[in-house]
Amino acid sequence: MNCSIARALDVLGESWTLLILRDVLSGLRRYDQLEASLGIATNVLAARLKRLTELGLLERRAYRERPRRYEYVATERARDLAPVLIGLLQWGDKHLAGAAGPPRTLVHNGCGRPATTELVCVECREPIAQHGGRLIGPLRAKAV
Repeated sequence: MNCSIARALDVLGESWTLLILRDVLSGLRRYDQLEASLGIATNVLAARLKRLTELGLLERRAYRERPRRYEYVATERARDLAPVLIGLLQWGDKHLAGAAGPPRTLVHNGCGRPATTELVCVECREPIAQHGGRLIGPLRAKAV
C-alpha cells in the first residue's frame, strides 16, 4: 500500500515493539532490564530485539566479554519515534487513565515543569490544532 502510515504500522504495529522502544528510549538497555520492566516471555523479547536490530531501530553492542553480554542502544531511527510515543502516552493519559490518573508524567529536565508535544509549522512555528477529527490550520496531506 502506498501509504506511510501503513508502512510504519508494518514495522511498528506489534504492541511489544513500541513498549520495547519506550523502555530503550527511557534508558533501559540490557536484556534483563527489559525483561523485568515488560514482564515479557524471553522468546518473544529475543525475537523482537532481533527484529528491531534488523530494522535499524536498535544497535546491539557488547558491554561485557566473559560471559559475552549485549545492550541495545536506540539508533537515530528509533529516537525519531520519541514524539510518536509521547503522543500515544498523552492520548492514553487523556482518554484511558481513569480515576487513578496517568501512571507517568512527562516533565522537562531543565525546569521540572510538565512537558507536552505540539504540532507546529516548521517555517512559521504556528501551532496546528486538532478539532472534530480534522486538522485545523495550514495543513493538508499532499501526494507526491
